[in-house]
Amino acid sequence: MLKSYFQREVIEAGCDEAGRGCLAGPVFAAAVILPKNYKNKLLNDSKQITEKKRFELREEIIQHAIAYAVASVDHLEIDSINILNASFLAMHRAITQLQQPPGLLLIDGNRFKTFENIPHRCIIGGDGKFLSIAAASILAKTFRDEFMDQIDLEFPAYGWKKNKGYGTISHRAAIREFGPSTYHRKSFRLLPEQTKLPR
Repeated sequence: MLKSYFQREVIEAGCDEAGRGCLAGPVFAAAVILPKNYKNKLLNDSKQITEKKRFELREEIIQHAIAYAVASVDHLEIDSINILNASFLAMHRAITQLQQPPGLLLIDGNRFKTFENIPHRCIIGGDGKFLSIAAASILAKTFRDEFMDQIDLEFPAYGWKKNKGYGTISHRAAIREFGPSTYHRKSFRLLPEQTKLPR
């Protein structure tokens, strides 16, 4: 089972993002503060859990969290500031929305841009080590998946309901056939043969 906390002295929030490697759509991030004594044997890195279980766990997280928030940065902002900075910004936006201010941020990954002088710890594979980060990964993933399902109705040719914007063979084939949509990240290499930005 994942650890309930990194330390006991101050309130800590787990933070994670979803959609960083996608070719289309926004990057989502979540911040979650769980009770120090919270336990859940099923909660894990969202990539290790089925879609059905992720949505079940989302309701569990929302019910038991002391505070949680989800935020996003859209494809236009990603193209403007790059995906790394957009991931940081999405996490900053989520942290800003927390009703309970945290004293420590647990960040999944190896890099983060300091937010309002709140101390942080970057933890590689943190979504498989700490419950609060795993909870953030579940929220970010499920809310982003719902968004991609919605815009799939607008642009069904790209198969976003299935691929969620990742660069699958069928997704790239659709880009090659129809060109990029308004939701595609023009700063990304959408096709292997791409040598310049699409217009």
